[in-house]
Amino acid sequence: MFLNRREFLKISALSACTLVISTGLSGCGESDDDTKVAFLHGVASGDPLADKVIIWTRATTDAPSVDVVYEVSSDSAFKNILHNGSVKTDATTDFTLKIDVQNLQAGTMYYYRFKSNGTTSAIGKMKTLPVGSVSEVKMAVFSCANYPNGYFNAYTEAAKIANLDVTLHLGDYIYEYGMFEADGITPAYATENAAAIGRVLPNDNNTELYTLSDYRKRYALYHTDAGLQAVHAACPMIVVWDDHEIANDAYEEGAQNHDASEGDFNARVEAALQAYFEWLPIRPIVNKKEIYRTFTFGDLLSLNMLETRIFGRDEQLSYANYFQQDGSFLQEQFVADLTSPTRSMMGNTQLSWLQGEFASSSAKWQVLGQQVLMGRMNLPSELLTQIAQLDYVSGAQKEALLLQINTSLGQLAMLKARKLGGDTTLTEAELARINTELPYNLDAWDGYFVERETILGTASAYGKNLIVLAGDTHNAWASNLKDMQGNLVGVEFATTSVSSPGMEEYLGIASLEQSMQLEGAIELLVDDLQYCNLMERGFMEVLFNENEVVANWRFVSSYDQPTYTMNTSREKSLKTTLGSKSITTLS
Repeated sequence: MFLNRREFLKISALSACTLVISTGLSGCGESDDDTKVAFLHGVASGDPLADKVIIWTRATTDAPSVDVVYEVSSDSAFKNILHNGSVKTDATTDFTLKIDVQNLQAGTMYYYRFKSNGTTSAIGKMKTLPVGSVSEVKMAVFSCANYPNGYFNAYTEAAKIANLDVTLHLGDYIYEYGMFEADGITPAYATENAAAIGRVLPNDNNTELYTLSDYRKRYALYHTDAGLQAVHAACPMIVVWDDHEIANDAYEEGAQNHDASEGDFNARVEAALQAYFEWLPIRPIVNKKEIYRTFTFGDLLSLNMLETRIFGRDEQLSYANYFQQDGSFLQEQFVADLTSPTRSMMGNTQLSWLQGEFASSSAKWQVLGQQVLMGRMNLPSELLTQIAQLDYVSGAQKEALLLQINTSLGQLAMLKARKLGGDTTLTEAELARINTELPYNLDAWDGYFVERETILGTASAYGKNLIVLAGDTHNAWASNLKDMQGNLVGVEFATTSVSSPGMEEYLGIASLEQSMQLEGAIELLVDDLQYCNLMERGFMEVLFNENEVVANWRFVSSYDQPTYTMNTSREKSLKTTLGSKSITTLS
């Protein structure tokens, strides 16, 4: 294979990422010396294209460097090896290595493995993207895996799905928190049960992550989970980060979980992203923040993976900045700031790129793989004010506030039901309770009003069938996407978390019955919302064909132990048909 000048310069610029290009058989054999090598962190593939796929592993050794042989075959017995070669890896990349396996056939399954000094890795499967006329694509979608809070059973289950083309990870692949808050006593986020379930962070990595070594060790820990190894070996994964790969509620110039005492934020981002690119099967790029990219599955779908955290995101608005001492809310100032035409989550460069992808793609489905909810989640301001207070109370006060929130939800839902039913006896005060709304989550697209309208407007102008995939919230959601004029533009399917706690913990949901009541109330109060699940952990399986897209939410019975069953009683299936731009229920 001969590289043109542009390709050569690009690969040269990526040399610091130790990307190895494989174009076929090299004749390299396995080394044989006294160096002990193990592949304790599994294998992975990712960033599939029609003719190439990234494969990855990590060598565990005490030696300063080690040679690793890779093999790619058309069969699982490796009788027909198509690619092989030898790669040297060392501490400069934390002994990780990745190969860009090229000259492959489109829409084809391959098998790969690694060898070193008599040790052979697990076998991984990878599949290239199809070209031309494509009838079906199947993917599993994940978000928010928190190691101290549980086992990654959702990954284990997804790895069993037959004929899975790819998996998508929409962020929070790791969490940056330690075991305790700064006082050394208060348990950090989602660590209360870690000791009881055997998921305590190790002593050399049990504090918050700041340095390259910190982030590397956390990825190494996550890669010891059996479920994570299984899903990576099953098929290629397409990844994008959210905030916790760096720090909570990150934005371009900082994060909620970062202050000056913790060092330079840009240095922290650089360390976090270097570890991310080392430990995940993603194709290296010169500017790591420019992770946005497109994957085309023939004429069926175009998947645009977005970066919505640190490339161009303005700092999140906070309601706390708009309440005065007398409790009054600066409504006009809040609306002006929220609707500012300069507020951005993606940045102009990425937005222009996405608009260009919409303009040039002829695929039946335009899919956005990204982190946060795009559907409008407006709730009565009365309820939001109560929910906001949960962060500042504890004990008996918190119990009383939770009771008040549950009461308000029930009352507001009944008022909304009466309004939708055409009840003309509602008083002005009752109408004000349900009509006075504010966005629920300003970290999501609700906090970036104009840019969301631009995306929806572009999709609508080009007549696209828009599917938005989201994560972040630790709960399952499905919404019709409408522009400000109320026109249907597309649909959003959002996955629950792999193991991070959701609304069941935040709202103190104690039973399935209570969860279902709250879910019904929220679905009634949020106009465009078609479905939510506030209690279960799991993943989302999405099937695309020429006429419809079906989203299936799969939930595990438990995540506090590695044994589990599937909670089929709570499974949900929704679909959208080509041209309808709205959601209908299957089950």
